[in-house]
Amino acid sequence: MSQSGFESSLPSGWPALSIAQAHARLTEPGARFELEEREIRGVRLRVWKNAPATLRDVLVNARAYGERTALVYEGERTNYAGLVRAALVLAHELRQQGLRKGDRVAISMRNLPEWPVAFFAAAICGGIVTACNAWWSADELRFALRDSGATFAIVDPERLERLLPVLSQTELTRVYVARGQGQAEAASATPRVCVALADVIGEVAGWHALPELAWPDVELVPEDDATIFYTSGTTGTPKGALGTHRNACSNTFTTACAQARAYLRRGEAPPVTGLAAPQRSVLLAVPLFHVLGCMPWMLAGLNQGSKLVLMHKWDAGRALALIEQERITQAGGVPTFAWDLLAHAERDRFDLSSLEAINSGGAPAAPELVRRLREAFPKARPANGWGMTEVTSSFASNNAEDYLARPSSCGVPAPTNDWKIMSSDGTRELPVGEVGELWIKGPQVIKAYWNRPDETALAIVDGWLKTGDLARLDDENFAYIVDRSKDMLIRGGENIHCVEVENVLFEHPAVQDAALIGLPHPTLGEEPVAVVSLHPAQQVRADELRALVASRLAAFKVPSRVLFWPEGLPRNQVGKVLKQVLRQQVTDLLDANNT
Repeated sequence: MSQSGFESSLPSGWPALSIAQAHARLTEPGARFELEEREIRGVRLRVWKNAPATLRDVLVNARAYGERTALVYEGERTNYAGLVRAALVLAHELRQQGLRKGDRVAISMRNLPEWPVAFFAAAICGGIVTACNAWWSADELRFALRDSGATFAIVDPERLERLLPVLSQTELTRVYVARGQGQAEAASATPRVCVALADVIGEVAGWHALPELAWPDVELVPEDDATIFYTSGTTGTPKGALGTHRNACSNTFTTACAQARAYLRRGEAPPVTGLAAPQRSVLLAVPLFHVLGCMPWMLAGLNQGSKLVLMHKWDAGRALALIEQERITQAGGVPTFAWDLLAHAERDRFDLSSLEAINSGGAPAAPELVRRLREAFPKARPANGWGMTEVTSSFASNNAEDYLARPSSCGVPAPTNDWKIMSSDGTRELPVGEVGELWIKGPQVIKAYWNRPDETALAIVDGWLKTGDLARLDDENFAYIVDRSKDMLIRGGENIHCVEVENVLFEHPAVQDAALIGLPHPTLGEEPVAVVSLHPAQQVRADELRALVASRLAAFKVPSRVLFWPEGLPRNQVGKVLKQVLRQQVTDLLDANNT
């Protein structure tokens, strides 16, 4: 069950309960995570009986935490009462300006306190929150606004600059601008369309003094449309993943249940939750415009009364200071964040004793990561998981001792969720241990791709979503992601799964980042090339890394060459290497050197 080098980290007598026993205990009648069955779009599914029914119910839960600190950003703070009051004031403003149930409300800004206010204000009016990547160009932003048909937008000044040149090419009737000089500029540039958000809800420090307005008179049910998150778009045109209130609210319990399972597996009772529990402090650096930042970090955090400490952008040194200053109990994000914390030269200067958990997700994590996290933060529970935009983020998790025992696994699905491994033609379910495409089903699977019925029909069959991930399962239902099927290399007729090689490269202490790409070969079809970035002041020869791979894997999987990349590898906002971009950069470099 465990792997060499990890056994010493596992407690004696672990596990006290099997996965099945732990899930049975957590979901038994009367328990917090009790299950029930519902028919959703013609498919019978297990759902959380006690989860919030809609996003309005999440905000109702949040209101109960009243005077607790809800959001921290730089020197600004607001409590839960202020968060709820600001959301209600903005909701009434949106209704007065003509927002009706089903209208799309775009949010395009970095991690600011106004982001969750905008999210809940739109959602409790029955609007469909359309999350726009804050790193998009003007053309990309225009595409999402036109594709979604958004009529309202809430943006920050930087996004306003990108929006104004294309504003006339959208259906936007009202744009609210959060903070900065851009508010005044917006009002003067297009006074009938752009409005300073502060003129509606005031400054963060005053949110607690806003009037507590009534809830908007809008009927909401779990299957109502609630969100559109665009796929990362590493290939082709981004697709809008249309999620429901149930999709989003299911995530609040998926996250909490995974944490509780770790305690039961250890033989301990899960800690108390709610108003009786000590407040958790969460460092939220993952972009909120991505499902990973929005759902398991923001939404689940607010549902259980956590203090969310927002970072405008990721900076490891600033993160270490915030962990000490705000007594952060949970940190992490994409694996790159965890690696950066581990590698920071001044890490030992900070008091990090408050950390109880370090999470990574959104991109594959090398098995070596959990060992290094355990060494550096022995009191913090390491965790990773698996999810995607189409399942509203977290679908499966691997926590604590389970992660130590299976460092190359992304975990097991939540009790509401199912997965299976299917043959390449989609006709046969494969047995334990065989590699095939991962198909998944559960209440977190999106309703559809926005305005793309043909692509929806291809991706979702009888409730099962075809993920495009190649994976295998073990006898306890832990999944091991082998690769994205489109990233698989074929060298002389032999399949090479990139993640397998990359994980070996990460084992070398000098390697900070690594990716395997395929380049054309006249006889083999493709040859594998490793592109590697090193930790500062570290050195290693290419032949050493090739020898390392040769010592772990079959000869045909050894990279034909290793290229050292002086800068970080190109990644998207969720930490995934943009292999098409990297492949082109490598090709250009090699062509230049050959001329």
